[in-house]
Amino acid sequence: MPEHLNMLRGTVVRFMTTEVRPVEEKLAHDSYALPAEELARLQQKAREAGLWCMASPEEYGGGGLGLLGQVIVAEEAAKCRMGAYVPACGAFGIDPPSVIWLGSEEQRQKYGVMGIKGGKKNFVAISEASGGSDPGHKIQTRAERDGDDYIINGTKMWITAADKADWGIVFARTGEAGKGEGITAFIVDRDTPGITCKEIGVIRSYAPYEVNFDNVRVPASNCLGEEGQGFAICQKWLVHARVPYAAGVIGIAQEALKIAIDWACERHVHKSRLSDKQAIQWMIADSDMELRAARLLVYQAAWNGDLGRDIKIDASIAKVVATETAGRVIDRCVQILGAMGVARELPLERWYRELRIKRIGEGPSEVHRMVLARHLLRG
Repeated sequence: MPEHLNMLRGTVVRFMTTEVRPVEEKLAHDSYALPAEELARLQQKAREAGLWCMASPEEYGGGGLGLLGQVIVAEEAAKCRMGAYVPACGAFGIDPPSVIWLGSEEQRQKYGVMGIKGGKKNFVAISEASGGSDPGHKIQTRAERDGDDYIINGTKMWITAADKADWGIVFARTGEAGKGEGITAFIVDRDTPGITCKEIGVIRSYAPYEVNFDNVRVPASNCLGEEGQGFAICQKWLVHARVPYAAGVIGIAQEALKIAIDWACERHVHKSRLSDKQAIQWMIADSDMELRAARLLVYQAAWNGDLGRDIKIDASIAKVVATETAGRVIDRCVQILGAMGVARELPLERWYRELRIKRIGEGPSEVHRMVLARHLLRG
């Protein structure tokens, strides 16, 4: 690992230990947001420490990290109770979707730069009830040209942060139904008339939303890229996002394993410590071995991405192995702690619920296996 990335990891670990977790510990078990004044204080400290919007280009005010750097930050920032979906409790800011930097300079300044400087929130709307795992063919939301504008009609599902966002990227069909080349990406201001949100209750406290677009008028200048090229933009964003996504679940599973090891070493049952039992030893050993392997796959995908290689397959493999490994590790940790594993005094039961979603988000495991199988069989 390059020394500057080892130093970065140390900085993030110290910030999480001394700044983030002490504040989070005062909150209710299922909280997913810090009090506004605490969040502002932590974000100011993060800016001063150089830990702000780390994935965004340096020339626009971000940290300018490559994928390997993003992986390190994601792994450590996830090690808090709300870390699965709000890394570092939001202290490090919210990176604009990376595809915004593919837009015009005006779009970059208005949405990307203002998102970094002002901490503005955003959402990405791809999935629909018609099929979230096959957006190229299943997107039904339509955008019709009307002079200098497009008018968007349709409904998106499972959209995170849509309620409090300032703007979002919406993928809508401008061409023939059922074809990927007919999708266009639009930058849409959240306060545009015709947009409504409805919360969808799920097993995590941080609920996604159903977002409805009813004759939403968007300027043609808000097209991100060329008309009909939205699916290519969508794929680029998803592929690279999967790598730090995978790193985050590795971080959570590693923290859960630490809790389980500490518990096993302190807990006495049947005249000896829990850690003396072979069944417990093997659960801990298996968890560590699997996490090491998953972490290496994630790091490899990030490294290849930084070298400019096509990482579609690497990212799919890393995402599946990391999320499925983390799920198994959390399950073992709950088992080792027994009743305390499902008690809200510890974060394990929350992580257990939230990591279950990770096997579906960013593409379910089955779709990624299909991608890998097609790649191998084509040869």
